[in-house]
Amino acid sequence: MKNQIVIGIDVGGSHITAGIVDLEARKLQEKRLMRCPVDSKGEEKMILEQWCEAIVPLVPELGLESLRLGIAMPGPFDYDAGISFIGSTQDKYEALYGKNIKELLASKLGIKTSQIRFKNDAACFLQGELFAGSAQGFKRAIGMTLGTGAGTAFFHGTEAHDAARWGDSFKEGIAEQYFSSRWFLQKYHELTGKEIIGVRDLAELEDLPLKTAIFTEFGQNLGLFLSRFASEEEAEVVVLGGSITHSSDLFMAEVKSQVARECGNVSIRKSLLGEQAALIGAASCWYESIS
Repeated sequence: MKNQIVIGIDVGGSHITAGIVDLEARKLQEKRLMRCPVDSKGEEKMILEQWCEAIVPLVPELGLESLRLGIAMPGPFDYDAGISFIGSTQDKYEALYGKNIKELLASKLGIKTSQIRFKNDAACFLQGELFAGSAQGFKRAIGMTLGTGAGTAFFHGTEAHDAARWGDSFKEGIAEQYFSSRWFLQKYHELTGKEIIGVRDLAELEDLPLKTAIFTEFGQNLGLFLSRFASEEEAEVVVLGGSITHSSDLFMAEVKSQVARECGNVSIRKSLLGEQAALIGAASCWYESIS
């Protein structure tokens, strides 16, 4: 059973989450979940130490020799070699630019580089949903995470890959301008002249007509974008995740209606695994090699 256990890790801009994933059961051991803050603007040594604060407490259960790490990492990144190309334009992890993170982390943990695998974070989200969530059984799928940014991924029957459609041309700008939390803040300010902290605050507004108008416009835009994305990838299912989907009851009907008109019978599903999707997806990159 031990060789079926992998540590799944999700590296974010402000925190790192690590958990033990049982690949046979396709489940995360929630009681052992580690979540630690990270100063992504810090120096290399500090960043690695903060990452290890989340990973090291989980190691004794597995032992160093049998340890396997699957890491969901934002790009740009050379996932096979383990080299980071995240630079100043991403406003995080500049200290790791050009460094071989696989070698640095392996040295820090006292393991071999062959015990570490990296995968794009958006691809890990979709892979997790395919492996143990709402997209199980589908042969062609796309996924999109909606939060501070917009992550996209596709699956054609083997493994999920980063689709990198955040920069796709859309309306008067690019996709990420319309499908991130910034859009909601800007739209609210445009309509009211006031500021709002986040999407959750907008969802809790008592001004129903205003709230409905903003979320309806978001849903219509998202439906248009997903229709094109799904059509080009010949997707059978679309999976949506990220913090904005916590308010999906306010826009999902518009998304489904738009996609139905443009693409017909494509299933639109909300993430079943939530934040666990990236962890399980990252760990599942070991599934074939150790099963």
